[in-house]
Amino acid sequence: MENQSGQSAQGRLYVCATPIGNLSDMSPRAVQTLRDADLIAAEDTRNTRRLLNAFDIRTPMTSYHHFNRVGKADVLIKRLAEGETIALVTDAGTPAVSDPGQELVDLCHREGIPVEGIPGPAACITALSVSGLDSTRFVFEGFIPQDSRPRKELLEEISGENKTMIFYEAPHRLVRTLRELAAALGGSRRACICHELTKKHESILRGSLDELIDGYGEEPPKGEFVVIVEGRSRKEIAEEEMSRWEEISPAEHVALYEKQGMDRKEAMKRAAKDRHVSKRDIYRALLEEE
Repeated sequence: MENQSGQSAQGRLYVCATPIGNLSDMSPRAVQTLRDADLIAAEDTRNTRRLLNAFDIRTPMTSYHHFNRVGKADVLIKRLAEGETIALVTDAGTPAVSDPGQELVDLCHREGIPVEGIPGPAACITALSVSGLDSTRFVFEGFIPQDSRPRKELLEEISGENKTMIFYEAPHRLVRTLRELAAALGGSRRACICHELTKKHESILRGSLDELIDGYGEEPPKGEFVVIVEGRSRKEIAEEEMSRWEEISPAEHVALYEKQGMDRKEAMKRAAKDRHVSKRDIYRALLEEE
């Protein structure tokens, strides 16, 4: 077990969420954490400099991004092991959520270095909360892969997803992604597009995937997008299950459960439930097939 206790000689990594647009969303705790840290590891020091200037934070920075995350992690781990505190930030939102950070956090746990989260904005959760779609169960898919093979595999995988799905997408790929989601999930599937959340030109659009596609003209959209798509409905799942059971006879259905170790009575009960008929109907069907 990776334990964070008893590490008084070591520093601490703070995973610090920052605003996704509106600077008023910066928490007092996040400001204090960035001020008190020995070093800020930033995805883009130029972007983070504007944030630090807005709150008069003078802590030194170093870059930590996708392209240097492996080699730089070793440098940061060494400084943490020597007792320094480091705050990890990305350009916007929560580090390690479709942004750099996961590898560094994982390495800290492996090395027994304490990790502390400073919660705050995350575009995926903000979008889900305003979408009005089912938030009981959801999956975060992030950016859909751009290479054709993994992209195709993902679209095939999510075609049977029952939970609400959350995607990030770049403006120049948005319409293409919506069309592919419509092809994989059906154009009538409900969805919500959240654009430029917490920023001046924020917009939230709801409708079917087909309707949302039609809402974009020839001019490419601009800004940052979160796409929320509902999972399969209970009706769809039930219809699929019924279609599956219609392919075999009641006797074969009962035999299927008997092979799993059920006795005849329990197997008949389960088959009746699957087919949405009474156990008496299953019994009659068995007699007719004997």
